[in-house]
Amino acid sequence: MVDVLGRAFDDDPISNFTFSGDFRRRRGLRSFFRAQIVHQYLPYGQVFTTEGFGGVAVWGPPDRARQGFRELLQLMPTLPYIAGKHMVKTLQLLTAVDALHPKEPHWYLATLGTEPTRQGQGIGSALLRSALARVDTEGMPAYLESSKERNVPLYARYGFEVIDEFHGPGEAPTLWRMWREPRPPEDEDR
Repeated sequence: MVDVLGRAFDDDPISNFTFSGDFRRRRGLRSFFRAQIVHQYLPYGQVFTTEGFGGVAVWGPPDRARQGFRELLQLMPTLPYIAGKHMVKTLQLLTAVDALHPKEPHWYLATLGTEPTRQGQGIGSALLRSALARVDTEGMPAYLESSKERNVPLYARYGFEVIDEFHGPGEAPTLWRMWREPRPPEDEDR
């Protein structure tokens, strides 16, 4: 799963802002996703993949306690790969995005990635449909941040609406903050 997400986010604007150079970016992404999955989300049982690991979705449930500073500390192994002109800006960006996270209970789509050679085959959509069926059954809203503008229409097809375009510090890329109200479970327009 770590490898799939590393490849899926290799061209991500935030990844390219955070890690300078191919070597640092690839190693940094592996370190980041390893920490995110193993320490922050897998303990809650909310990391999903497809058969053959074509895609990965990492969700935070509504009852998952957010521990911004502790979670930043869990990402410490990633810091050596950030070294460079963007280290301070990256830490500021992560802190600012965490501060903007909605306080009301919701499901949080932390990460969704598809193996690059399999993008466009409906894998991301399948992962979204599966999780959102549960979200809707529970009657809970969902939230995400997208760092790729081209993904905004995909999320919109599943009911997410842009609530903000966040412009981070310095030359940090834009993040589209998106919210989704629950749909009745019988709603088949997803």
